[in-house]
Amino acid sequence: MDRQTGLNVAVVGATGAVGQQMIETLVTRNFPIEKLVLLSSSRSAGKIVTVNGKEYVVEEARPESFEGIDIALFSAGGSVSKELAPEAAKRGAIVIDNTSAFRMDQEVPLVVPEVNEEDVHTHKGIIANPNCSTIQMVVALEPIRKKFGLKKIIVSTYQAVSGAGAAAIEELKEETRAILAGEEYEPKVLPVKSADRHYQIAFNAIPQIDMFDDSGFTLEELKMINETKKIMHDQSLQVAATCVRLPVETGHSESLYFEIESDGVSADDIRELLKEAPGVVLQDDPVNQVYPMPADCVGKQDVFVGRVRRDLDNTKGFHMWVVSDNLLKGAAWNSVQIAESLVRLGVVGQK
Repeated sequence: MDRQTGLNVAVVGATGAVGQQMIETLVTRNFPIEKLVLLSSSRSAGKIVTVNGKEYVVEEARPESFEGIDIALFSAGGSVSKELAPEAAKRGAIVIDNTSAFRMDQEVPLVVPEVNEEDVHTHKGIIANPNCSTIQMVVALEPIRKKFGLKKIIVSTYQAVSGAGAAAIEELKEETRAILAGEEYEPKVLPVKSADRHYQIAFNAIPQIDMFDDSGFTLEELKMINETKKIMHDQSLQVAATCVRLPVETGHSESLYFEIESDGVSADDIRELLKEAPGVVLQDDPVNQVYPMPADCVGKQDVFVGRVRRDLDNTKGFHMWVVSDNLLKGAAWNSVQIAESLVRLGVVGQK
């Protein structure tokens, strides 16, 4: 973005992995900031964070912390968001929340700028950032939906441990070391820290992300199903998901099957659309083994798509493979993009 007279911006959860990415992304995007306030829990308050060569003391997040703030980026857990996001909005800040606290609230827009940027106009103080897996999927599917219609989505995810936080990353590393050394290791974090049972993630795949619902789907799967319908404004869209955790540190992968409404569409037609799609990089040359992989997407803001092919039994069915950095496009970058949309569309004023 071009530099303008700035806004007062707060980052809640400033010492966490996503909070740090948010700060870094604000800097690299040259976001127009007049005053930056870094906030955290009382546990992390007092830490020093250097931003663009300037040292900031991280303050404890309280309701009064948001006086005079224009935009507040939240990534400090759902309970913090539920408590403080309404307080920030009450004081005039526009909250961009990276938790699941408000995603399915009918009063709160759920925004992926490449898909439904205009929804920021409907905010009442809070805008929700979708689940990381949902974000990359809808970015890849939206140009297809616009051109050819979309009836059905079946997605299987292959999600990195960073989606479960720093403790999950450490568990993967420690387990791997222990197994290679022939030592015992007792898992404590995955699949869900609060669950009764924990399983090895190193050299394994765990078909559970979040807790199970009475339907047999996990909450992560239900997020993908419900959020996709909300973002695309289509409750009739058929969506099913299976979410799996893999021993990958960063970068979520997804296998997508989708059915369109139009007749006579080829895989080449889909590829041509994706080549021009905002936020999408097409990597699709199977003859030369060119396709997206999580190891190659780390630190990149785009959604990478490959393995595009038409289903062998359904002429309206297609398959593709979608990969993205879950900490960037799946969290920090999408949040900053929403902030940029607020500025570009004149929703938030300049000083």
